[in-house]
Amino acid sequence: MRRFWQRQVEDPVSAGKAAAEAAESRPWPAHDATAAAFFDVDNTMMRGASIYHFARGLAKRKMFTTRDLAMFAWGQAAFRLRGTENAEHIGTAREAALQFVAGKSVGELVRLCEEIYDDVMEDRIWQGTRTLAQTHLDAGQQVWLVTATPVEIARVMASRLGLTGALGTVAETVDGHYTGKLVGNLLHGPAKAEAVRALAAREDLILDRCAAYSDSSNDMPMLTVVGHPHAVNPDGDLRDHARENAWPIHDFRTGRKVAFVALPAAAGAGALAGGVAAGIALRRHYRGA
Repeated sequence: MRRFWQRQVEDPVSAGKAAAEAAESRPWPAHDATAAAFFDVDNTMMRGASIYHFARGLAKRKMFTTRDLAMFAWGQAAFRLRGTENAEHIGTAREAALQFVAGKSVGELVRLCEEIYDDVMEDRIWQGTRTLAQTHLDAGQQVWLVTATPVEIARVMASRLGLTGALGTVAETVDGHYTGKLVGNLLHGPAKAEAVRALAAREDLILDRCAAYSDSSNDMPMLTVVGHPHAVNPDGDLRDHARENAWPIHDFRTGRKVAFVALPAAAGAGALAGGVAAGIALRRHYRGA
């Protein structure tokens, strides 16, 4: 039986190419210009799922209802219970996200991302992972976020953290407004590896000198495309693989935080519905404890 990271996904090359083409980097005085570090976001750079925290921010602003959140999350809740992906649920989660942005201006969404990051997401950053990223920055290397989360959210996060840039899922725009379609597909699994390859070609990076960090076995394609893979707050499969292959393991979770991080782990294409259901389930659990 093949592991999660060995499963095929829909058109990973086009998703990776779209992410790399959309990648914007700030001016960077890279002293070590051929090496870079690539960080997954959900449960690696941030506690929980970034799209869940964004949805919370939307709900706080009365732009998303509790019912919307529940529908948005159901497919991922089913995944966590069964341990298998359901293409119909994944498609529903993706369509819910795309319907939300359809017709909105890019500027409007970026402003929302900035507000919600500062309000809801900033204090969810793992300081240990941020320190790892800073180590690469101090060495004069580029540092990129790589995530299935919409690239607008990822760019704001990268900017706030002082990173080089972000690779994320790209939504189609026409005349500065979202059409409700994706460019390529979700940036997850093998698509992340394709994005890293495409960016490396653009930036003249040597992949054997690059590092990658993730919590999930679904990111094995990205972790194995670089010379220096790291496991951060790893799930069971990734922890086992890291131990077998002598990869560095960094775990910043303690006590209750371990449970919070483990449950909303974004799995494959379910990243768009990611920790929403997990957050609801945990709140119910702790209220009943």
